[in-house]
Amino acid sequence: MASKLTMPKLSDTMTLGVLLKWLKKEGEKVDAGEVIAEAESDKATMELEAFDAGILLKIVVPEGGKVPVGGLLAIIGEKGEDIAALLSEKAPAPEPESVPESTQPLPAAPVPDMTPADEIITTDSVRIKASPLARKMAAAKGIDLRRVQGSGTGGRIISRDLAAMPSAAEVPAKQAPAAAPAAVSSEQPLNTMRTAIASRMTLSKTTVPHFYLTMEIDMDKMVALRAEMNAAQTEIKISFNDLIVKAVAAALSKHPRVNGSFAGDKFIFHQQVDIGLAVALEDGLITPVLRDCAARSVGELAKEARVLIDKAKERKLTPNEYTGSTFTISNLGMFDIEEFSAIINPPEAAILAVGAIQEKPVVQNGQIVVGQRMKVTLSCDHRIVDGATGALFLKDFKNYLENPALLLL
Repeated sequence: MASKLTMPKLSDTMTLGVLLKWLKKEGEKVDAGEVIAEAESDKATMELEAFDAGILLKIVVPEGGKVPVGGLLAIIGEKGEDIAALLSEKAPAPEPESVPESTQPLPAAPVPDMTPADEIITTDSVRIKASPLARKMAAAKGIDLRRVQGSGTGGRIISRDLAAMPSAAEVPAKQAPAAAPAAVSSEQPLNTMRTAIASRMTLSKTTVPHFYLTMEIDMDKMVALRAEMNAAQTEIKISFNDLIVKAVAAALSKHPRVNGSFAGDKFIFHQQVDIGLAVALEDGLITPVLRDCAARSVGELAKEARVLIDKAKERKLTPNEYTGSTFTISNLGMFDIEEFSAIINPPEAAILAVGAIQEKPVVQNGQIVVGQRMKVTLSCDHRIVDGATGALFLKDFKNYLENPALLLL
């Protein structure tokens, strides 16, 4: 009996996926569990496996095609089997983004028109590929689709191609040739990762009551400790971020509310400290997660962080490696950013923005000396964390960094 291969939900925020590559061709035999395609979610590139053995009877989505979660990708069955009924089944609508119970989801971000197959229009014997929505817009505006350049797959005309075009009534009957513009603008459609970032960050800023606490920290002892640690061993170099992760984990253990989540009519206090590290990619951002940070050494955290960051940059993280964080750190110190405020990653209670360590004149014992200082800003969800709670967390965090030997106990 024929079975469907559908677009899986590859991340907690995924509503749409892109079929990147087919590893099998129509008519080829596939085994159960065999990888037959690669797909891209808003977070990573994943391999798609066949659940059943058989023949790849039909590839429904070409390479580069966008499909909602649960949408039909291909059909696997026995040679000669009738698959008309499976092909005619209605594709599911994209799933709404997963959000905390207490918040109302925002309207879904616009996505390109999606239909099981291109609609074909015949106009004066000219075959034109256009989506149903694009045809409706063209009819309403009086636009001749023969003069529209499609930006969809295979040159298919989609609604985006018509959105900025004036209607026939708005165009004068005769126009003098327009002067060439001084500069040419270009457009780039949002990919799945940028679409998800836009949706989640808008959701966070419009539904989560943020407030911010900034503190400057003396990093003289931390700079010296890091130099000693790296001089004593060559297996792996300890970064400042590794030490910051450990200090955050130690402070969160003392302040479980900052390590919590808001869930409508209750708070969730997590038993474990799982820290997400914001990693910048060429086309977006992803947060691989270091698990149980409070119970692990700086060296262990450093080793795992290198592996996860490398996988993140290669878009090879698995869902378990980038979901389920209880707190997030965003560090822009390597870009010489002195201070910034980060947006909370729902449903987490807070996020820590870390700036650069800078040499500056400071007063010690009545004397002006050169010191190493770093500014951090804690963004807090006021539904969970009050000002005093956030301040006490930062005070303990600062104490660990200014007395780093405490992290090695």
